[in-house]
Amino acid sequence: MALYQINKGINKPIEFKGLKAQYIGYLAAGLVILLIGFAVMYLFSVPVTMCLLIIGALGSLLFYQVFKLSHKYGQYGLMKRSAKRYLPRYLQFTTRNVFLQLKRRS
Repeated sequence: MALYQINKGINKPIEFKGLKAQYIGYLAAGLVILLIGFAVMYLFSVPVTMCLLIIGALGSLLFYQVFKLSHKYGQYGLMKRSAKRYLPRYLQFTTRNVFLQLKRRS
């Protein structure tokens, strides 16, 4: 009889050091952009210490912002927030009373 391990991580979001779901991709993309920025500054003969200071400051800001967004909005919250902008104003409800009254009338 064969023994199989049960995968207990099904339907759980990907998490790495506290970052959840799409924020891992945001951090990776930001780091690639910082790497390209360092290469461009180096090619334009900016002193290496200045390059390191600028990239270090921007990298720290990137890490801070991505972790802040991850903890504030969670797995899907940022996508929900950005999708809310595309709703027409007349479809945005701040209260559920409209729907509760429809249920009472029936």
